[in-house]
Amino acid sequence: MTLPYFTARGETVALDDALRAQVRGDFMRCSDGITQYELTGPAEGQLVLLVPGLTIPLDYWDPMVTELHERGYRTLTYSGYGRGYSDRVTASYDESLFVRQIQDLVHGLGVAPRHVIGSSMGAVVGMLYVLQARSTVSSLMIVGPAGLLARKPPIAALLRIPVVNRLLGSALGRTLLEGHLSHNLRDPAQVERLAALVRPCYQVEGSIYALCATLADFALAGRQDLYRAVRNSGLPTMLLWGDEDQVTPAARWDEAMELLAPTQAELVRQTGHMVSFERPDLTAQLFTEFVTTHQGAQP
Repeated sequence: MTLPYFTARGETVALDDALRAQVRGDFMRCSDGITQYELTGPAEGQLVLLVPGLTIPLDYWDPMVTELHERGYRTLTYSGYGRGYSDRVTASYDESLFVRQIQDLVHGLGVAPRHVIGSSMGAVVGMLYVLQARSTVSSLMIVGPAGLLARKPPIAALLRIPVVNRLLGSALGRTLLEGHLSHNLRDPAQVERLAALVRPCYQVEGSIYALCATLADFALAGRQDLYRAVRNSGLPTMLLWGDEDQVTPAARWDEAMELLAPTQAELVRQTGHMVSFERPDLTAQLFTEFVTTHQGAQP
């Protein structure tokens, strides 16, 4: 379902070539729109694809990218459609859109990610992608994964009604965004650091539309069969979760362990939803140990 496009209060910036010339990253025209990306790190390192969550731009991954580069890995980061400085496409913001974006990007770059790390909604996108790229991907790490709630929140159904979507998005979209950001991390200083990354991108026209369309269109609940499919694929998988996660609560830990049967798992104490942002050193260390131990693979 493609919801009618709208712009919200506070969206005062047009996303055009002039703006893109002022911001970081490279840009590729994919089948649905232009994607902002960065392919960086040691040229001979194994390639790690980092799949973002609901609201975050590619520079969210900077602390993690630094840690991975120091360990010899090459990284591919990108902003999902509607995020960062990727296009705000008028489309159904469902799983096929976000998986196709990855496929277009890696095909256009002529690369094949060896490892995939997905956070929150990006864990769902990452799982979907690796099932289609099983022959080239040799490990998956999911962090604070979405998909295990029994049903989507009531607001998601309301947002599927075009008139309501426009009214709610225009009036309350920024409030929804700020509320989401405030729950991602335990440390207020880290919350403000995250917000400083995200807020400028949400001045771009169509950003709240893309957020509301994703909440309406993307299957963020009831994905138990996807977890089972990853388990049955035989792909070495690591589950990483903050024990104080308020977005995808770690109360679902036991269910995830049963469904996914991960090769390795770590419940990180005194950590919120964004483990890879709050604890990038630990996340990179655990990732490296996981890859080395369970794959015998060195960067």
